[in-house]
Amino acid sequence: MHVVVVGCGRVGSGLAATLVEQGHTVSVIDRKATAFRRLPENFSGDTIVGVGFDRTRLRAAGIERADALAAVTNGDNSNILIARTAREFFHVDRVVARIYDQRRAAIYERLGISTVATVQWAIERVLRRIQPDTDGVEWVDPSARVCLVERVVPVSWAGRPLIELEAEGRSRVVAFTRLGVAQLVSPALLAQEGDIVWVAIDGDHIGEFDRHLAAAPTPGGHH
Repeated sequence: MHVVVVGCGRVGSGLAATLVEQGHTVSVIDRKATAFRRLPENFSGDTIVGVGFDRTRLRAAGIERADALAAVTNGDNSNILIARTAREFFHVDRVVARIYDQRRAAIYERLGISTVATVQWAIERVLRRIQPDTDGVEWVDPSARVCLVERVVPVSWAGRPLIELEAEGRSRVVAFTRLGVAQLVSPALLAQEGDIVWVAIDGDHIGEFDRHLAAAPTPGGHH
């Protein structure tokens, strides 16, 4: 996977380093060359000095072959302009923007741009938006028996009841986010592509749940 990261602050540098460690190719854009000092000495990705919404700079970063882009500068306006350029002009599938103002975040979620807030686990959340198949765990109880995981609902589940994701005694869908708005799950609620679900799950069954989520649904779920 090729990822363009715009902004080489703490989140951007950490994200770029993590992606390279995972074997992906990465190009990092920042307005200041000194920002690249935050990257590890052995960083094998490309670094490009420039403004992140400059199409010439984006092309130099490989945007036309990119699988994902993360806009993680320190400005909401810049991040949204970068994200919309990537999505609407270059048609990048997975676009994530770091947004400080959560009122704006809901608006951009409706435009199909995933957003993350300025929180400590921003790097992990960006990774899960551009790598939906990663095993992200939000919370684990002290005994490590019960976990809370966040997952993106695949298009194959659109129109199916969200509760069909559940396995009796092993997992339960407790909430979801649609178009930037979080809600509790009701039995009759049908999934839509791009829904984000939070699932309480037995820690030993995360892999099983992910396989079920990735598979085409069958009537009645996998109870």
